[in-house]
Formats: sequence, structure tokens, C-alpha cells
Amino acid sequence: MRRLLALIFAISLWFCVAPAAFAQTPNSGNVAGLVPCRESPAFLERAKNARPSTDANSAKARFERYADARCGPEGLPHLVVDGRLDHAGEFIIPSILFLYIAGWIGWVARAYLQSVKKEANPEEKEIQIDVPRAIGFMLSGFTWPLAAVRELLTGKLTAEEDEIPVSIR
Repeated sequence: MRRLLALIFAISLWFCVAPAAFAQTPNSGNVAGLVPCRESPAFLERAKNARPSTDANSAKARFERYADARCGPEGLPHLVVDGRLDHAGEFIIPSILFLYIAGWIGWVARAYLQSVKKEANPEEKEIQIDVPRAIGFMLSGFTWPLAAVRELLTGKLTAEEDEIPVSIR
């Protein structure tokens, strides 16, 4: 019954989900009213009136870096997050790096906790971290996606249904 409901749910999602909407009109190069910053009068005005923070060239260099970005009518650069690969450097690549680093941290913490729970006082090792052991896990944690796939395929990552506690409520 559970598999039948899952199949019905998957099929209904397949047919009921709306297609992706893009904020770009065909062949215009315009993304939701945003223009390249080098063509935006407000951006150019901001660049002309910018005060340098540390040296005379810092503001100029900052505005040159943003010249290829897309600016709104107020002259500020905006992120374009619509899945197109020509804007991958703005959001897709940083988000993938964030997920990788967050997964690395989580995988290392999981491995550390699994290793200390086999000792006599695991709570003490959770409060006072065994730094040499933690560093060892941190150095080997960069391969966490491969280790996760391996554990998933061997069944070590998941638990059997009878091992999962169920509330009596």
C-alpha cells in the first residue's frame, strides 16, 4: 500500500508541477528588467561618486568587477538565479561549494561521534573534543561524497525498519 501511494504521488507530481517560468523575454537578453551594469546610468553614477575605502583604486576596481553583472534601475548588481549556465558563476558554483563544505563538516562530525560512542564515556568526548582524532577525520573528510555513496550501497548508511524506534502515541 505504501509503494502504491508513493507511485500515485510521484505520477501526480509529474503531471501537476507547473513548467519553469523564465524572467527573460525570448531573444532580448533582458533578464527581469536588469541590464548590464556598464550600461546602467545609475550604476555609472554610483561608480563616479564612490568613495574609496582603503586606497584610491579600490572603489574603481570594485566597480570594474561588477561591470559584467546585471543591474536594476537603482544601479545595484543583482544575482540571476534562473538555472542558465551563463550565470553559473553567480549562484550555482558557490552554492555547490557551500553544499560540499557543509557536507564535509557534517560527515566529519558524524564519523567523530560514531568513533567516540564506542568508548567508555562518549559524552565526555563530545564535550571535550579529542583534537588529534578530530583532525584525522577532518583530513580524510574531503572524500565524503564517495564514502556516502559507498555506505549507501553497502547498507551501512541506512537502518532496518525494525531498528527504528516508534513512538507509542
